[in-house]
Parts: sequence; C-alpha cells; structure tokens
Amino acid sequence: MEQPEIKAETIAAAERMADLDYTASEREQIAALLPDQMAATRAVRALGIGNGVPMACIFDPRLPGFEMPALTDIQTYRTADPGPLPIDEADIAFAPVTRLAAWLAKGEICSVRLTEIYLGRIDRLAPALRCFATVTADLARAQAVESDARRASGDIPGPLLGIPFVVKDLFDSKGITTGWGAEPYRDRMPDDDAELVKRLRTAGAVLLGKTSLGALARNDVWYGGRTNNPWNLNEGSSGSSAGSASATAAGLCGFSIGTETLGSIISPSQRCGTTGLRPTFGRVSRRGGMVLAATLDKPGPICRAVEDTAMVLAALNGADINDRGSIGAPFHFDASRGVGGLCLGYLAETFGENATATDRHALETARRLGCKVVETTLPVLPYDALRNVLMAESAANFEELTFSGRDGLLTVQTNEAWPNTFRRARFLSAPDHVQLDKLRYLTMQALDGLFREVDVLIGSFSEGPMMVASNFTGHPCLHLRAGFEERPSRPAFGPDRAARPGEPLFMVPMGISLWSGLFREDKLLRVGLALEEAFGVTDRRPSAAV
Repeated sequence: MEQPEIKAETIAAAERMADLDYTASEREQIAALLPDQMAATRAVRALGIGNGVPMACIFDPRLPGFEMPALTDIQTYRTADPGPLPIDEADIAFAPVTRLAAWLAKGEICSVRLTEIYLGRIDRLAPALRCFATVTADLARAQAVESDARRASGDIPGPLLGIPFVVKDLFDSKGITTGWGAEPYRDRMPDDDAELVKRLRTAGAVLLGKTSLGALARNDVWYGGRTNNPWNLNEGSSGSSAGSASATAAGLCGFSIGTETLGSIISPSQRCGTTGLRPTFGRVSRRGGMVLAATLDKPGPICRAVEDTAMVLAALNGADINDRGSIGAPFHFDASRGVGGLCLGYLAETFGENATATDRHALETARRLGCKVVETTLPVLPYDALRNVLMAESAANFEELTFSGRDGLLTVQTNEAWPNTFRRARFLSAPDHVQLDKLRYLTMQALDGLFREVDVLIGSFSEGPMMVASNFTGHPCLHLRAGFEERPSRPAFGPDRAARPGEPLFMVPMGISLWSGLFREDKLLRVGLALEEAFGVTDRRPSAAV
C-alpha cells in the first residue's frame, strides 16, 4: 500500500499531541527521514509478534546492593484442633484452608466429599455470580479420587492435598478453554498447563474450574457478563481477578488464584472481603499465563484467611527458568512468631479526609498490637505517571487486536477501556517512555528507603501512592478484611460515592492493605495474622451465598 507523503505541516499537527514546538526548519528535517523510520516500524509489525514472545529487557526489583533475606525456606502453621466436622455443609465450605486441611488429615472428611460439596454450591450459586468461565467437574472428581489415594498411601506433599481450588482464566490448562475473559479468545484451547497449575497439582490440590476475569485482565466484565459481588448482587466484584475473589467469598472453593498488574488482586479482595496476597515480583512463575505487562504481572493467592495465603504461596514459590522474570527466593512463614520487634509505618495522607471509618479503625487496632507504630513519608514524585508504562506494554502485547479491528469485539468500549487504551498508547513518545523507566528507578529507591525505616506499611489500597508505586517496584502487598460499612452499589473502579436520597444501602466488607520489603512476605503475614485476630470479622458470610 502506498504510504502518504509526510510534510512539515504533518509534523506541526502532530507536535500538539506530544507537547512539542519545533521550528519550520526542524520540521523539514524530521519529515525528510520519517519515511525510513516508519518503514522500519511497519517491518516489525509485519512479523505479527504475538502475546507469548518475551521482551529482551527484564525487570528486576532488586536495587544494587540488595541482599536476599537470610530466611529458611520453612513454613510453620498453627496446630490448633479444628474442632469436629460441622454437620452443615456450608460451615465446611466456608472453613479456611487450615481447618479443611486438618479435617482431611484426621480423616474426618475425604477430598471426594469436599469436592462434591463445592461442586454442589457452584451449581447452585455460580450462575447468579457469573464467576466461573468453566467448571471442570469431571476433572475435579478424578483429581479428588487421586488425592485421597495419595493420602491413603502416605504420599502427602503438604497441606493442600485434597483441597479444591479455582484459577483465574488467564492461566493455561491443558484441554480446557482458557479465554482470557475476552470475546476474541473465548474458544482458545491450550495444549499444556501453566507452571502454577502444575505446581498446585503436584501439591495435590483439586481443580474445580476456571474463574472469570474482566476481559484481558481489566474490570469485572467478560464475555459471560459482569461478575457480581456476593455481598451485593447489584454491583460487580471489581477486577480483574473478579471471579476468583467472588467464588472464594461465596464459599465455592477452598482458595483461588488471581493475578495483579495494577490492583487486580487487591481491588476485588476489597470489594468481596477476601484476603489477597500479591507476592514480590518474580517470586511466582507466570509461564503459561496471558501476558498483560511482563514487567508488572504477578500471580498470587486469594483466600478467606491470612494463614491460608501462606499455605498456597508455599506451593507456588520457586524459580522457573522458563519465566524470564522469575527470581528464586526462600519463603519463610511462622504462624507463632507474633509482631514483637516489628515497626509498622503509615502515610498520614492515606488516613486523611478521604479515609473510611474502617481505615481509621484499622490504624487504631494496629497501635494496640504490640509493635511500634510510626508516621513515615515518601518523596514527592509523579507516581501516577507510571501507569503509561502499563499502557505501552499492554498495547504492544495486544497490537493484533488493534490493527485487525477485532478490538471491536470486546463488550466494554468506554474511553478508559482496553480498545481506546491500546489506540492511545500509539501516541506515547519513546523518549518519554525511557524517562518513565527512570522514574520507575526513582520509585524503587523511594520504597527501598521507606522499608529501611519500617518493616511494614499499613494503609488504604486506594488512597495515596502505594497501590501504583508498589506495583511498579514489585513490593508485596497483603489485603485483608477489616470491617463492614453500608454502601450504595458501586462501579467496578473509582472512589466510593455518597448515597443518593432513598437509594438502598448494602452492608459490605471493607479491608486494609499492608506492604513490606522485597521478599518479606513473612513480615506481612505476621502483622496480617495479628490484625485478623484483632478485627474478628472473618466469620461473617455474604447473604447471596448461604
């Protein structure tokens, strides 16, 4: 196809989009060489580089001089008696993994029965929640039989043996549709399992199915509709790990797997009242998962209790030579350790006028835990500008959708949705992108300095810079339920709004976030366990899931 001539006037018109102001002679010089530059770009596009081709550049969250924490790769869980097996199957379904594992170990229930309990609840409750892309009932039953046989033979790899789980439908599962929540890929059939699916199978966990995600890992709308919050079916469950959080909150599985690129574990955990752990970047393999942004994507567990997330992370942890961002690191957890000796920090701005009553209660509760609590600060930087890195990476990974016009198949076509985001990204400047990478390095230094002063930071996930900053630096985050408040139905993203006159209100869970240094999930979990016990709000169940 013959390309249009690039003239000086064309350059002048384009300058406004790049916030530039060149002289007439400078425009003539640019126009003279742009055809060759554009030809090179067209040659690369013609290759059709797909979603699975990795980047040559690798993001490493470790600054010069970083030393891996000298921790033993050992996990110690609580050994309290789980009590007798409940008669009510709902009480079994909502039990944390710690109790499920104990009942299985004592022979009070078998994996086959536990799997049937969850399959029955899925059949009854999942249609209203729209939280499953695929239910793998036959596979789950076969795996449950296998898990029970392993236990009977003494082959017990760990506490997840026989525990039914679900995985976000952007991770490949052999012979099972993995549609990424998006219409253009809804019939996509992988021929192998993702690495984390393999690791959970090795651990003996039982796959109940694939949970819904907002299309291409954004919001809670997918080709099956909107995934709903079990606490209020009139609102979505937020995203993008929408189905994982909804299913876990509704007692449709023992635990689930989500991913976070920029809030996708923490946001649905806030909405659905689950406990989400976003591990340090590189700790958990992404191989076999859809690539949204290779320098940002992070898989992690979504559970109903803090200790459960430790059990799941232990099974997922470990380097993967086939994931270019993978980092080998020990995972240490000791449920008996307590919070003594830890310094807990907070940013004053996150507990300002926009803070919720639950946020303030969480900080006051933290003051009573027995650790030192101090106010701290971060350097003033344009942290939100880093979002353009995600825009550029995601647009490159899905340029086939943009250039083919198949982006029009996606249901959501708002200004903020992926189709327009991918198109806008084409106007990002490459030099500005390099500067964003330097800003990212400054942000890494800022958070490194913060966690030299405090062990753990507490705050609202949506107020202040930490949600954005920590995702771009790779620091881990734990989000847990902290209380309940009345709210009108909310949009998938954005701040809560005041109720309109006469508008119905719903009692919904509210949470709090914790952050710590790289590969210091052990500190997060110590504080999380103490807060969870102090809050005392884990037992409440959504009315849509009884």
